[in-house]
Amino acid sequence: MTDIPSSAVTLRSVLGQRDFRLFLSGRFLGTLGAQIQSVAVGWQVYDITHSPMALGFAGLAQFLPMVLLILPAGDIADRVDRRLIVGASYFLQAVAIALLIVLTRFETAVAWPFYIVLVLTGVSRAFAGPALRSFVPLLVSKHQLPRAIAISSSSFQVAVIGGPALGGFIYIGGPLAAYAACLACFLAVTTAFLFVRTRHEQQPADPTLTAFGRVTAGIAYIRQKPIILGAISLDLFAVLFGGATALMPVFARDILHVGPEGLGLLRSAPAIGAVLVNFLLIARPLHRHTGLIMFGCVAIFGVATIVFGLSESFPLSLAALVVMGGSDMVSVYVRSTLIPLATPQDKLGRVSAVDLLFISASNELGEFESGVTAGWFGTVPAVVIGGLGTIGVVALWMWLFPALRKVDRLMDVKPD
Repeated sequence: MTDIPSSAVTLRSVLGQRDFRLFLSGRFLGTLGAQIQSVAVGWQVYDITHSPMALGFAGLAQFLPMVLLILPAGDIADRVDRRLIVGASYFLQAVAIALLIVLTRFETAVAWPFYIVLVLTGVSRAFAGPALRSFVPLLVSKHQLPRAIAISSSSFQVAVIGGPALGGFIYIGGPLAAYAACLACFLAVTTAFLFVRTRHEQQPADPTLTAFGRVTAGIAYIRQKPIILGAISLDLFAVLFGGATALMPVFARDILHVGPEGLGLLRSAPAIGAVLVNFLLIARPLHRHTGLIMFGCVAIFGVATIVFGLSESFPLSLAALVVMGGSDMVSVYVRSTLIPLATPQDKLGRVSAVDLLFISASNELGEFESGVTAGWFGTVPAVVIGGLGTIGVVALWMWLFPALRKVDRLMDVKPD
């Protein structure tokens, strides 16, 4: 692809790329469907079990396939047409939704069949993730990349806003209605990626590497790049301790008493903050002191988590979640821009796989951690302890990764 000077990069020039528009559409619908599914499954499982621990196991069921498959999936993303990987993965997501429809039609009254279907969902996400995250550099030039990532993040966050709220609203008509909407979204994503024309230049296997060495090449590269290791591990531990997403059904039902509609708004609130901040990043990308700004925003995330945990007011809880989403968006933006700039194209799928493994650990394993902690100490103490843990992680990581703290301009970051 012909590089475009930074002075010529505009919103119109980025959105003028046909395949980038298809990518945005597909990612938006895929995220929308996943958010609707998350609200529906979370409410249905909690309604069946009345147990926060059951919500933790729902997160664990999606995390385990990621642990087992994400690194091989990253290797496949570097060697196989990424369009086909994404299309096949979302078709598998559609199959999982069809199974949830079957379980609901038969009025299944135990949680374990839902966990099995969520394992299938985790498998599909494991393969889709590295291919999706390494897709944008194929569609735009290097100078367009930061703005394209910000646009992509905005599309993602809009879906994260709309998905839970829409899911909570649709769930009024029952889980079958919600799952039908998910099915339509995932089938549309499959179709969208089949129409993308940009083909990934498939990388030949390195004859000097064993299959194991090829799969773990992303880990080896990250170990040599402290700024990448610091950025993705900061997100891992900050969200692992500070994530309260898994416990939102408990807050909605037992603490704030706002029902499934309120749960949808709670799930949407972080994305509202994220998309507002992301619009600012599109208009005014970070130019200086990027590392320090990222650390500061993660600390704000921890403080807002504590406020959310202690709140018994629905408006205050929503406000805290908006701040959490906005502060987390800065970390997401920095990491999502830094990784493709600091990674050679032939390793990007595998490095993205490691990043996704860390993200999945922070999200799905974080949900399990939150459920277990809530079972031990109670829901509110679990969230407050998590927020304090996030603040502690920020202080420790600023000391462990001085190179990340000193990152100034993102565009100065280059691969070795």
